[in-house]
Amino acid sequence: MDIFAFAYPERLIFLAVVPALFLIYWAVVAMRRRRLMRFGDKATLAELMPERSVARGWIKISLLAVAAIFLTLAAARPRTGSKLRTVETEGREIMLVVDVSNSMLAEDIEPSRMERTRYAISRLVESMKEDRVGVVAFAGEAEVLLPITSDYKMAESKVRSLSPSIIRNQGTDIGAALELATLSFTASSKSNRVIILITDGEAHDEGAIAAAELAAKEGITICAIGIGTPEGETLKIGGRYIEDEEGNMVVTKLNEELLQQVAAATEGIYTRSRNEDFGLQGIIQKLDEIEAEEFTERIFDEYEEQYQWFLGVAILFLAIEAVVLSRRNPLLKGVKLFDGEN
Repeated sequence: MDIFAFAYPERLIFLAVVPALFLIYWAVVAMRRRRLMRFGDKATLAELMPERSVARGWIKISLLAVAAIFLTLAAARPRTGSKLRTVETEGREIMLVVDVSNSMLAEDIEPSRMERTRYAISRLVESMKEDRVGVVAFAGEAEVLLPITSDYKMAESKVRSLSPSIIRNQGTDIGAALELATLSFTASSKSNRVIILITDGEAHDEGAIAAAELAAKEGITICAIGIGTPEGETLKIGGRYIEDEEGNMVVTKLNEELLQQVAAATEGIYTRSRNEDFGLQGIIQKLDEIEAEEFTERIFDEYEEQYQWFLGVAILFLAIEAVVLSRRNPLLKGVKLFDGEN
């Protein structure tokens, strides 16, 4: 089904200029009339200024207005296209499960854990070609920010929005995040599903192992990236060290053993992020080992630009406006193209 739509409908607001043109011109004509009336009545002025034509002035401003309308429509980029089309692709479904707890603002990985995570997974999304991707953010609870999609621009936008402010309840509930991600894959996919889990969590979550085992039964592979160290690091955010309610320095410890168990339950891999290497390279190699599956997808993106027709009409009206003189031509005074000229 072909449809007609504007790529930039917000630009149609400039159509408001059209009535403004007529209003301004009416005010100018009225002011000129008042000034001319000082020199005599209408009949006298007609004899003194035989070439003067009020009608031609209104015709010229009308032509300009029509040209402005079509220029605005052209600027809004009208286009037609097929509403849906079916394409066949081969790829994997990848769900990015990202920890957005407050400790992700720590600066032990420069410039911060959160900033480095956003950068790394943005690069991962940029490298995708036919894979589908989704985003789950979690802290004390989990939320799907982006369902599985092949819209990489939307995915990059969601990745850039990752921050602790997304999730109200703080904590590190890895189990809830894995369960939600497992349920978020499409029903049609089988063994080509991958969860990339990125967390700095000091988690002792038995639910994480159960969620990983459930994912394994569904044919899902979990690849985990741990941020931090098992020994623990003093939490520093915004240049200052964070203290608990008792005034003690807050230390964040990576439960590396838990993440290793989560990845092993699905025959996935675990890597630890460091300043010199975020840990994605090993995961990318693992993704290459997972067989791609064929997707049948209906997308809406075949457009044919139509702005050139509107631009052509605008140019035509501008050309006509340029040809029409604002005064009568004395050489053609016997020819009246416009009835009722005065």
